[in-house]
Amino acid sequence: MSDIGGRAQKLAGEASAEAAAQGLDESPADLTGPPPPPPDLTAAAFFDVDNTLVHGSSLVHFARGLAARDYFTYRDLAMFVFAQAKFQLTGRENSDDVAEGRRKALSFIEGRSTAELVALGEEIYDEIIATKIWPGTRALAQMHLDAGQQVWLVTATPYELADTIARRLGLTGALGTVAESIDGVFTGRLVGDILHGTGKAHAVRSLAIREGLNLRRCTAYSDSFNDVPMLSLVGTAVAINPDADLRDLARERGWESRDFRTARKAARIGVPSALALGAAGGALAAVVSHRDKK
Repeated sequence: MSDIGGRAQKLAGEASAEAAAQGLDESPADLTGPPPPPPDLTAAAFFDVDNTLVHGSSLVHFARGLAARDYFTYRDLAMFVFAQAKFQLTGRENSDDVAEGRRKALSFIEGRSTAELVALGEEIYDEIIATKIWPGTRALAQMHLDAGQQVWLVTATPYELADTIARRLGLTGALGTVAESIDGVFTGRLVGDILHGTGKAHAVRSLAIREGLNLRRCTAYSDSFNDVPMLSLVGTAVAINPDADLRDLARERGWESRDFRTARKAARIGVPSALALGAAGGALAAVVSHRDKK
């Protein structure tokens, strides 16, 4: 990685940790539920989102919701669906594809208020994303919460959407890609870069310093080989629905691996299950429906 790219990833990680800390300060305490367990102050769990916690791409699910509200054209949404289908069929992420897709997705927010994006995320979570949560991964997150540990999402998805998912699931917070805003209005630029690869590791390390966490006592979960920097940073790494490269590395390093996909044969050869393909199909259906309205 070039020095410029490395600095951008570090800046993205630090900006994500700072946004997450501000989110904690602004979130009201939940006084309606049962009392929380005694806190385990130095341990935490970090979960990737796409295909680890959420079935498919959270950003594509978000784009589907935006298309239904006429924020995107048929051509725009088709590009998102194509990128998602490519990911689903190969079982792997490509850093360039991820970066390009996220940048295009973020470009639409230029000039819009941060409050508008948060409100849209709330609506689209209820309509689409809530049904895409992997129950097995959700149970793992709850296990850490029940142990009094912090639970964080770490994702290339925009911070506002990631934070909504975290809040709706009762998690501690989220580390996500930070879009620059001035006086509550998005500029259409990113702070640093997409939170991806080494950027996630920078974000987790920065958050650990802020929260006083002992990374050797922390756990990280992901489906993607691209998250090896984050997985290698903590004491316990777990591969969830792993791509082929991560599955091989997990076996080599003795990391635990769990697969919540239903088609075991498909999982062994590194392609998605029928349910995973259904997510892309649902997005295509949304495209056709949107086009028919034109």
